Amino acid sequence: MNKLYLWGIIITVVMLAATYYTLVITAGDSGKSLSEILSGDIVNALAIAGAVALVFITIFVVIKYVRQMQTDTADGKLAHEKWDGIGEYLNELPMGWAIMFLLTIIWGMWYFVLGYPVNAYSQIGEYNEDVAVHNAKFEKEYESITGERLVEMGESVYLAECKVCHGISADGIDGKAANLNARIEAKSVKYAIEHGANNHLLGMENPMPDRNGLMNNNTGALITDAEIDAVSTFVANKMTGAGADVFAGTCAVCHGEDGKGMESVAPNIVAFTPELVINILNHGKKGAIGAMPAFDRLNAKQKEAVGAYITSLSK
Repeated sequence: MNKLYLWGIIITVVMLAATYYTLVITAGDSGKSLSEILSGDIVNALAIAGAVALVFITIFVVIKYVRQMQTDTADGKLAHEKWDGIGEYLNELPMGWAIMFLLTIIWGMWYFVLGYPVNAYSQIGEYNEDVAVHNAKFEKEYESITGERLVEMGESVYLAECKVCHGISADGIDGKAANLNARIEAKSVKYAIEHGANNHLLGMENPMPDRNGLMNNNTGALITDAEIDAVSTFVANKMTGAGADVFAGTCAVCHGEDGKGMESVAPNIVAFTPELVINILNHGKKGAIGAMPAFDRLNAKQKEAVGAYITSLSK
């Protein structure tokens, strides 16, 4: 027997044995018998059938084309086009490939319509339904919480979800995440000025231009490096110190003279607000330190509570 075919048989047996062994382990871990697993949810049986089919198809295709490379010689009519002197044969579409492609399409249609239709039961669907019911119950039970109780709830959610990056005391753990005890640091202001920003801090698309679009109206010229450093320190110091003239001439037109922002124009850069924190949790944020992901797993009340807690830190 040709060594290629022998290796094909050996690999097929090994892969099928590994599949069977995995099933046995799964059955043991779940406390069910192998027959119970295969006769339960149809997805299990389909998955095993697909695994077995893939084993045979893969081995067949590999053997076929390796054998073809060993024995075939290049012949046929060349295409007219060439690339760097390399031509391409006008070969017919391989019949086996065409058949497998067609069968895959037919199988996919059968799977989604009859085998496991989109409206059939699924564990993910059941989980999502349970989460929706729980969130609705949570919202109803805690919707009236405000004030200090809301801040206390926010602290609990923060310690469960946020402290891994921002730290227990919300200091950002040596600059690895934003320090939430202050609204913004100088390096973050500088990054936003130099690169622009579009972090949905107002809950919508509202990009801030980079330094090439920022002009100091006091001088009539584009903002300079020295002015960027000055205004970054000024904003980080809660609108005090040098840089006030740069802020007034460049930033106040959008962020307001007091830096508290303007509705639908620019965010508050003096202090956190619950709405600002909620928008960050909804959309994530990118800045000087890196990117923060959105927190979709938190429900609306939890986000409101975290917003109240973080706002309380900088007061």
